[in-house]
Amino acid sequence: MIQKPRGTRDFLPKEMSERRFIENKMRGIAKNFGYGEVVTPMFEEQELFTLKSGEGIIGEMYAFEDKGGRKIALRPEITAAVSRAYVNEAQVAPKPLRWFYFAECFRYERPQKGRYRQFWQFGCELIGADSAAADAEVIALSYELLKCSGVRFTIKVGHLAPMKHLLSGLDAFAQKKVMAALDKRDLDLLKETLATLEKPELYEPLAGLTTAQTLDEVFKITGDIPDKNRIIETFKYLDAQNIPYVLNFGIARGLDYYTGMVFEGFADNLGAENQILGGGVYRLAHLFGGKDTPSCGFAIGFDRVLVSLGEFEPPKKPCAAVVCTPETREFALSVAAEFRKAGICAVMDLMDRGFSAQLSSAIKSGATHAVVIGAKEAESKTITLKNLETSNQKEMNISEAVSEVLNGIS
Repeated sequence: MIQKPRGTRDFLPKEMSERRFIENKMRGIAKNFGYGEVVTPMFEEQELFTLKSGEGIIGEMYAFEDKGGRKIALRPEITAAVSRAYVNEAQVAPKPLRWFYFAECFRYERPQKGRYRQFWQFGCELIGADSAAADAEVIALSYELLKCSGVRFTIKVGHLAPMKHLLSGLDAFAQKKVMAALDKRDLDLLKETLATLEKPELYEPLAGLTTAQTLDEVFKITGDIPDKNRIIETFKYLDAQNIPYVLNFGIARGLDYYTGMVFEGFADNLGAENQILGGGVYRLAHLFGGKDTPSCGFAIGFDRVLVSLGEFEPPKKPCAAVVCTPETREFALSVAAEFRKAGICAVMDLMDRGFSAQLSSAIKSGATHAVVIGAKEAESKTITLKNLETSNQKEMNISEAVSEVLNGIS
């Protein structure tokens, strides 16, 4: 028996109904914020991702040469592809651009719960706006997207300016070592790293940033840095929208990628692999041949959201099981067609089972109504509509039955 590749999954109808339900809710939220959907190729030039993340990412990608000798990779994330699409297709478009995407990505890494080699991201990018209002909009959108899914989560928001200010006296290599310790949230390792770099005096202020709970505490450590007013303004705008967040100026991810505000989201019930959201302010367009363009965006780990939610039952939509005899099948087919024209799911027995077996199958399938067509109904061109939840039933014409099912009337 041929098995599916490691790190991939098969989604059967029940799980797909759950996934589509959450996906469609997220799409609705993004559109309410004025974001339009974009789609980029599933594979890109390898250079697109190495320019953004360095040569080290090649080991994490599905990378190969195509038949023309071109170095290609299945996309490991989508922000770089969206930035490339902006440079290729939309540099002269009116700003800002509000784009969202939902697509699968591929990474060659060790599969575990919530981490797969084929996985899906829902993300948004705000391109061409450089302001506190833009930063606050993106965070608010990320919050509403997670909230609509029903997942229990916390969003942590920070800004890289205070940390970069404290590390400005270190070279790039030293900064990366310090950031690695901060990213692990290991203060002992931070102290050891700073001692090795002969910068022990940075321990107290850096540790203070990781524990600061107010902006006053942050600026007491850093003083009046250039980004101070924008930082204050961003948090004021978040408060104005009643967005709950946790202040965290110890976020150390992507120091050489993100340029300002950064934020992360964590599910309450996923243990160590609990991050479901990451984003911030960045500039990528110039790396791909475009003009330097301010951008702000995020990606949601859609699969982890679904793992956090667990099994659930999406709202039922009307579905009619058409129950008939072999002699009434032709009329039953025309009745099923009328229900489908009205946008109602209609299914029919294909195995010549008796009425009771068909009704039993309809109930197990999740149908909301049974449309019973016997000899009497076929002769009078009517149907008997049975509500499978209340067991109420009555005979009526087809248009009446369609209206009742659409309106949920028993």
